[in-house]
Amino acid sequence: MILARQIPLQFEHRSALSCEDFLVSDSNREAVEWIDHWPDWLSPTVAINGAPGAGKTHLGVIFIEKTRGQIFDAANPEAWVENAAGAWLVDGAQNFINRAGEKALLHFYNAVIEAKGNILLLDQAPPSQWPLSLPDLRSRMLTALVVEVLPPDDALLSAVLVKLLADRQLVVGTRVIDYVLPRMERSFVAAGNLVKGLDRLALAEKREITISLAKRVLSSEF
Repeated sequence: MILARQIPLQFEHRSALSCEDFLVSDSNREAVEWIDHWPDWLSPTVAINGAPGAGKTHLGVIFIEKTRGQIFDAANPEAWVENAAGAWLVDGAQNFINRAGEKALLHFYNAVIEAKGNILLLDQAPPSQWPLSLPDLRSRMLTALVVEVLPPDDALLSAVLVKLLADRQLVVGTRVIDYVLPRMERSFVAAGNLVKGLDRLALAEKREITISLAKRVLSSEF
């Protein structure tokens, strides 16, 4: 990719099962470090919370890749019965509870802990804010080590945009990046949607990506 002015990408690169690079910055560094520290956790359970699009699911993919763990599936909550050991991921913990029930999560938690396994919980809110009715489940969830993933800052979001544009072999100047950053939603999902919109419109009109084109994409529901 050619840039009018090269944007420095001073971030660590992490490979995921999706084959996308995961960029580490202050907004997600603590969560990444706990995944790196597995299985030497201070608690058998780590709960990562953050807004939609902050990268929680991507962290979950990295966790599964590192640990060769399993995903606790609400559609099949009894799948753990034969072997509860090892590492487990619950992505969208409150949604899981709504689908499978609190008792299913409680029985699963007890079995994994008894087997000396670990659980990574992902959700928008920390366990202390979940509306749990079972006292036993609530007390266990409150023992989790809680880590918040913050929305990406300008440096990280800029790096993500540059990477996504490069993946599509798009040529863009830094003035375009500087223009869209303060005007777009602060999430990785929004960054992906924005790049898709830029690519689609530039291809349809057979033109370069400029500020005027970016303005049109930002004003539409891309």
